Amino acid sequence: MAEESELEKQDNNVVDFLEVLNSVITSLQKLSKEERDRSIQMILTFFNFGSVTTPRSEGFERPRPIGGGLPTFSEDRTMSPKEFIMSKQPQTDVERVACLAYYLSHFRDTPHFKTIDISKLNTEAAQRKFANATKSVNNATTYGYLAAATKGQKQLSGAGELFVQALPDRDTAKEAIRVARPKRKLKVAKKIAEEKKLS
Repeated sequence: MAEESELEKQDNNVVDFLEVLNSVITSLQKLSKEERDRSIQMILTFFNFGSVTTPRSEGFERPRPIGGGLPTFSEDRTMSPKEFIMSKQPQTDVERVACLAYYLSHFRDTPHFKTIDISKLNTEAAQRKFANATKSVNNATTYGYLAAATKGQKQLSGAGELFVQALPDRDTAKEAIRVARPKRKLKVAKKIAEEKKLS
């Protein structure tokens, strides 16, 4: 019984970590790059981490949550789009869109993008062509991997960020999106999945 109690405590720690991380990422995405960098430096200073290089200037280690959960993740900024997609092993068009959006945000300094940007990067990554790129991007938004940005553009959501970071570990990725994705969007996604089964 004591062992089960400890496992439950670890699971709760992972859930708390993901919820806080999603909230922070979502909030930081609303800021400009300079404001984000300044905010991160202030947070690090507040928690006595001192001055460090910003995430975009060099790869950095993301902390491992207590009790497991998301893996420690250090990004290699020299990785090609083809190598990145191969390393993440997306299994659906929607997952591939999320991975491409992540690459645009973190490797190409393009946090806001249009469907054509996803399509071009998909070609560069030597992936099979989307049957309907607009539909795939819209589905990725419905499933919570992407969010609306300015001028009709899209951006990677906090949930999408956590999902892609956890790949190719599918169990951790699914748990990350389950915890981080807004409940309303989750219901919509389930409804779409049910409708597809019936059709």
